[in-house]
Amino acid sequence: MKDTIEVRPDERIDVAKVAGYLRGKLPGSENELNVRQFGGGAANLTYLLDYGSHEYVLRRPPLGPVAKSAHDMAREYKVLSVLHQALPTAPRAFLYCADTDLIGADFFVMERRKGVVVRQTMPPQFADMPDAPRRMSEALVDALALFHAVDYAALGLSDLGKPEGFIERQVEGWYKRWRAARQFEGAEAVPEMDDAYTWLKENMPRSTKFSLVHNDYKLDNVMLASDDPGRLVAIFDWDMCTLGDPMTDLGALLCYWTEPTDPAYLQGIARMPPADLGFLTRRELVERYAAKSGRSIQNIHYYHTLGLFRLTVILAQIYIRFVRGQTQDQRFAAFGPMIPLMAKAAVDMMYGRFGAVG
Repeated sequence: MKDTIEVRPDERIDVAKVAGYLRGKLPGSENELNVRQFGGGAANLTYLLDYGSHEYVLRRPPLGPVAKSAHDMAREYKVLSVLHQALPTAPRAFLYCADTDLIGADFFVMERRKGVVVRQTMPPQFADMPDAPRRMSEALVDALALFHAVDYAALGLSDLGKPEGFIERQVEGWYKRWRAARQFEGAEAVPEMDDAYTWLKENMPRSTKFSLVHNDYKLDNVMLASDDPGRLVAIFDWDMCTLGDPMTDLGALLCYWTEPTDPAYLQGIARMPPADLGFLTRRELVERYAAKSGRSIQNIHYYHTLGLFRLTVILAQIYIRFVRGQTQDQRFAAFGPMIPLMAKAAVDMMYGRFGAVG
């Protein structure tokens, strides 16, 4: 079980209660239940439910007060209960539990997919494949284009969001979350976020072609086949999925992508192995997406800036949970110094000092 860890002490769930609730609701759930934790995520908590003959995955929000719009288990369940019909890389969700008394939060259970999640080092399975970085880059972009082509109305997801005004709500919503996430003693001012907010408001592109939007699409949120770096077997973390401008997904992906000439702070936040191993450049990512999707990339500069603005807020939201003691995960202590650096990156992008296709 190399992809799981023992459940962290402060993130334990009541196994007996979960077993009792699920008994009879899922194949194999009459067997003894063992629980381990997937340790790679930075927000929602994900657990392996091992019944011996069957395995499932349980997803719940992080500990402490959270913004429901960013950790919406009901939304994620709604999407994954049907999206698998049109998108094979979407795991199927089986049931949703709204009773927060059971484990301290609502949760849902979905199928387990097996493969390789690539984080900041190249997995040993792919180490001897010189073309592995390019192949996984291409597979990542191709899967995003396929996802954006899904007929959401045919799946009954037309009520998942309101596409009109999507970008404006994104800008205003993330700025509101930013201010909330800085409400702690000792929080330093970050004037770059105010500058970026003003620029984003004044330069909004007009969105007319809408689709399902994942809202957190990046390399470590997908799973690759263990024997083929060019084949995706799963896309994860659908709790912010909505209807909106698909270019925001591409802009967000670029924020977690790096190139050898990027500043150290950008390379540090990238959710991928070192770029000099042979990954596509940001320009190549954008151009491949345009070719596969048929969508215009004219305003990618704006979407990349919005993505960096949003990423800064996400870091701040996670960091304030650490400051308040809502999580003991020491990985999040490093997020504090990263916040002003990522705000600077947003402003640098805003002024064209580096770019998605530059």
